[in-house]
Amino acid sequence: MFSRLKDYFKDFNWVSGCFIIGYHSLLLALVPLYCYFFTPSWTILTFAFIFYFISGTSITAGYHRFYSHQSYKLNNKFIEFLLLFFGSMATQGSALRWSHDHRIHHAHIDTDKDPYSVKKGFWYAHLFWMFKKQPEIDTKIVSDLCKNKMVMFQENHYLFCMLFANIVPTVLVGWLTGDFFGAFVFVWLFRLFFLHHSTWFINSLAHYWGHQNYSREHSAVDNYIICMLTFGEGYHNYHHTFASDYRNGIRWYHYDPTKWFIWILYKLGFATNLRRTQESRITKQMLLNHKTELLEKLKNSISSKKQDLEEKVSECTDTLVQKMAEIHQLLDLYKEAKKAKVAHVKELYKEIKQLKKILKMKWKELHFLTKSIMRLQPVAMAASA
Repeated sequence: MFSRLKDYFKDFNWVSGCFIIGYHSLLLALVPLYCYFFTPSWTILTFAFIFYFISGTSITAGYHRFYSHQSYKLNNKFIEFLLLFFGSMATQGSALRWSHDHRIHHAHIDTDKDPYSVKKGFWYAHLFWMFKKQPEIDTKIVSDLCKNKMVMFQENHYLFCMLFANIVPTVLVGWLTGDFFGAFVFVWLFRLFFLHHSTWFINSLAHYWGHQNYSREHSAVDNYIICMLTFGEGYHNYHHTFASDYRNGIRWYHYDPTKWFIWILYKLGFATNLRRTQESRITKQMLLNHKTELLEKLKNSISSKKQDLEEKVSECTDTLVQKMAEIHQLLDLYKEAKKAKVAHVKELYKEIKQLKKILKMKWKELHFLTKSIMRLQPVAMAASA
């Protein structure tokens, strides 16, 4: 028993572990104490939410989409400074360490090399992986960031950056409201607790509960509740399928304030090279994923027409993928022909129109097939009956 405990504490990350346990314990003691003697003002709570939003967005837009995935470029150093400042306030480690671990996560998802693999358990992915000693940063993985002077300054002076970025706003709110105790409890500790667990849900819950609309080859799922907590990061199945896209929520109605923030930076001239996945590629991936889902459903179902249905699903999805590729090529030719004002523009237009009719027909066929297959009785249910 003692040898097992010795082995456990040998690999225990004392800095990270003591900090997480310590501030959780402190918060658990101070919130009831504060609420017993005082009532938190709406001003304090509003400031806590504002700094939760700003520091969280600095992680998603800065640490994640800018540094880890390079899904856009920044040409304004002051904006980068703000992202690093409020990223330090989020207290999730340096941008270099965060990006290093996240790139490994994407390269080795759901394997033993994944730093926070959900295959090792929900709570391991959520929290306990941080209680283990982490290997040294492999500079080859983050060689681009090692050349960034601001990133390296934060890395080399992280404790100072983290404390400074938390103390200044807390003291400022305490001075404005006349409640330094309340500012410490809610603007610092409670905001940190809520932000941490929201972010950690991306490693745990977003690999555990939700929909796999784009790929079933990894554990990541789309979870709309997590989107609300993490500024759009909950579209995690999409993100792991198309990691370089600056968006996680690709539709205009998807809640992804990080995407909107980056787009605003672009419109103001502070950001460039916003990387977007082509719509045709997204649709193709969704179709292939849907095909896999339907074939798996058929495999585990009772039906005398199973083979016939499998052939129809394959034929229908393959035709859709092929025709969409043809339309994409023809649209490019059509645009070029229209600019050049060549004679065969009308023929190209007619061809595109005809292909769209075939596509519409095939989409209807796939919809009908999907409804039919989803109504089939599973093998296990039939056996129990």
